[in-house]
Amino acid sequence: MTTDTPYQLAVVISSVREGRFAPVVANWFLERAKQREDVTLSVIDLAEAPEDLSSGVAAADAVVVIVPEYNHSYPGPLKAALDATSREWHGKPVAFVSYGGISGGLRAVEHLRPVFAELHAATIRETVSFPYAWNHFGPDGEHDDFEGASAAATTLLDQLNWWANALRDARRVRPYAA
Repeated sequence: MTTDTPYQLAVVISSVREGRFAPVVANWFLERAKQREDVTLSVIDLAEAPEDLSSGVAAADAVVVIVPEYNHSYPGPLKAALDATSREWHGKPVAFVSYGGISGGLRAVEHLRPVFAELHAATIRETVSFPYAWNHFGPDGEHDDFEGASAAATTLLDQLNWWANALRDARRVRPYAA
């Protein structure tokens, strides 16, 4: 049985590079998520407080990872942070907002899916992806394909709502055992 209680969504900003574009993408996504009544948000920025990943994920019902594509994959500091966690992810849905060159970060996402499977997390199908993101966000932080990008975020958040509530309810009835 799904509750009407908002689910706790942790948004992980995974880029730690100096001069990173991640805050632009993260702020864009967070503005969309803040407009929803079904979500309570927290932000975990690996560049500022990587030690918060474990407790932040443990407290969350679902996670969105903001991930750039570096060299056809995801950032090394994200891998190190994931390797330092485990049970926090069990039975939780994970979604991705990616950015990068021509693939929009989707190669990073595809490399992350088996990592999260090993952590016993369930990745959802829908993603929000921004090819050449730095060319498509204006100084106001808005993407030049406002309707298309916003529609993708809505679809991701709608699916994540279902998974977050379904898995939260399931964990309450029967704790996840790995």
